[in-house]
Amino acid sequence: MPKIAVLPGDGIGPEIVAEAVKVLKTIEEISGVHFEIDEYLVGGVAIDETGNPLPAETLEACLESDAVLLGAVGGPKWDDLPGNLRPEKALLGLRKELQLFSNLRPVKTYDSLISASTLKPEVIQGVDLLVIRELTGGIYFGEKSTEITENGIKVTDSLTYTEKEIERIVRLGFETAMKRRKKLTSVDKANVLESSRVWRKVVEKVAADYPEVELSHMLVDNCAMQLVRYPKQFDVIVTENMFGDILSDEAAMLTGSIGMLPSASIGTEKVAMYEPIHGSAPDIAGQGLANPLATILSVAMMLKYSFNLNQESEQIEQAVQKVLDAGYRTKDLATTESKIVSTKEMGELVIQAMKDE
Repeated sequence: MPKIAVLPGDGIGPEIVAEAVKVLKTIEEISGVHFEIDEYLVGGVAIDETGNPLPAETLEACLESDAVLLGAVGGPKWDDLPGNLRPEKALLGLRKELQLFSNLRPVKTYDSLISASTLKPEVIQGVDLLVIRELTGGIYFGEKSTEITENGIKVTDSLTYTEKEIERIVRLGFETAMKRRKKLTSVDKANVLESSRVWRKVVEKVAADYPEVELSHMLVDNCAMQLVRYPKQFDVIVTENMFGDILSDEAAMLTGSIGMLPSASIGTEKVAMYEPIHGSAPDIAGQGLANPLATILSVAMMLKYSFNLNQESEQIEQAVQKVLDAGYRTKDLATTESKIVSTKEMGELVIQAMKDE
C-alpha cells in the first residue's frame, strides 16, 4: 500500500491540505486504490511543539514514504528566530534529505479564469508551460560568510554547482520536453556568470542525446521579459535554483492567482514531495477564504508522477475544470459574476464533480 506523509504546516496549510486529503480518499472510493496516509508536524507548529522546524520523526516518516504532501510553512510569529530555526528551514531540509533536486511548476491557463489575469486575454489564452528548477544547489546552498572589515560588513554567498548536478536537471528537462511539445528553453546568465557558462556547455552536451528536442538558450533577464510579453512561446523551461525561484513565481501570476498552481519536487530516490506554490497566508488562516485548488492539483500531480495513476490524476483535473466552468470561485478569484464559496465548499464541489464523472 503506497504511503503518503501529510505535512499540513502553518497558516492556511491545515485547511487546504484537509480538502486535498478528502480528494485522495475519494480516489480510494471510486478507483479501489488504497493509501496509507499519516500526518506529521513541520514548520512553525513543529517549532512550537518540539523546538525544531523539521523534527526527526517527521523526516524519518517522509524518508519511509512514497510521497509527501506539504501545505505551507511560516508566518510572522516566527520571523525573529535565527535562520537555522525558521520554519522555512524545514523546506530546505526536506529537499536536501529527500534528495529532491528538481522542482516542476506547471502553469496552465483556464479559459474560465482568463479574466483573473492582469495580462490581456490574447496574451495568456492557451498558455501551457512547465518550469523545471534545480532545487538543491546554487547560491541557496553554497558557502556563506559574514565578516567585519574596515569598510563595514562584508558578506559572501557562493553560487556552486558541479557538472553532475547540472547534467541531471538538464537531462530531466530534455526528458520532460520529449513527453510534451519537444521544445526546451535553457535559462542562464552566461554573459556574466562563470557558472552559467558551464551550465550552457553541459546543456549543449546533453542536447546531443535528444535531437528531436528544439533547444534554445535565453538569458534570465530576457526570459523574465518574454514571460510577460509572449508566454505562449515556452513549453519547458529549465534553469538553476535562484533563477527558477524567481521565474516560476513570475510565470505563476500569468494565471491571475498563485492559489491555482501546484508543484512537484522530484529526486534521485523514490520519495517525491508535492505542494501548492503559495505561502501560508496567515492573514486569512482559519477564515475559510483559502483556495484549496493548488493543493488538490498537487494531489493530481502526485497520482501521476509517484503512482502512475494517470486516469485518476485526470479525473481530478477534469473535476477542477468542471467546477471552475460552473462559475464557482474562492475569494481570491472572485468577480461580480462568481459564485463565491469557502475553502471547504470548494473541496466538496470538486469531490462531487469527481463522483459525477
